[in-house]
Amino acid sequence: MASLIDKIVIVDIEATCWKEEPPPNQESDIIEIGVVTLDVGQLHLDAKRSILVKPSRSAVSDFCTELTSLTREQVQEGLPLAEACSLLHHEYESKDRLWASYGGYDRRMFERCCTALGVPYPFGHDHLNVKSLFAVSLGLPYEVGLNTALGKMGMQFVGKAHRGDDDALNVGRLLAKLLELGRRQQRRYPIK
Repeated sequence: MASLIDKIVIVDIEATCWKEEPPPNQESDIIEIGVVTLDVGQLHLDAKRSILVKPSRSAVSDFCTELTSLTREQVQEGLPLAEACSLLHHEYESKDRLWASYGGYDRRMFERCCTALGVPYPFGHDHLNVKSLFAVSLGLPYEVGLNTALGKMGMQFVGKAHRGDDDALNVGRLLAKLLELGRRQQRRYPIK
C-alpha cells in the first residue's frame, strides 16, 4: 500500500553519544524523538513535540548532555522505545504516512534500535531524505548540513540545535519552503 501523502511526519532523533568511543558494553540508544507534521496542502506545520526515550543499552554522557542539553535524569523519565514507537504509530499514523528526516541517520538508528530491542518498526517503507532532496533541488554537487541549507534559503535556525523537536521543526520549515518553491515553479510552467 502506498503511503498517505496529505501529511508528512517529520522526525529527528537524538541518541546517546560520546566524545570518542562508547564505554565498554554500551551502544547508542535513541533518547529523544522530535516530531512535527507538515500539512502538504496548506504547507502548515503542526506543533512540534519532544518524546523522551529511556535508554536501555547506554547512559547519557556528559558530552551528550553538552550537545543536546538532555540529562541522565530527564531521559530516565522517558518512555521505553516500544512505547515511543507505539505512540508514533497510533498518534501520527506513522506506518501509513510518508515520513521524513534530514539525512539517513534517523532512519538507520530506528532500524538498528528496533531490531536490537525487538521493537516493531514504527514507520512504513516510504522515507523522504530532505537532505538529499535539498541538494538535488538546488543542483548542489553534495549534501549540506541543516544550518547551511536554511541559510541558502534565507532562513535561520529556530530553537536549540541538537534537540529533536527543534531540529524536526526546522527540517519541516525547510521542506515546506522547498515545496512552496516547487509549486511556484509548477504554476509558471504547468505540467500538461
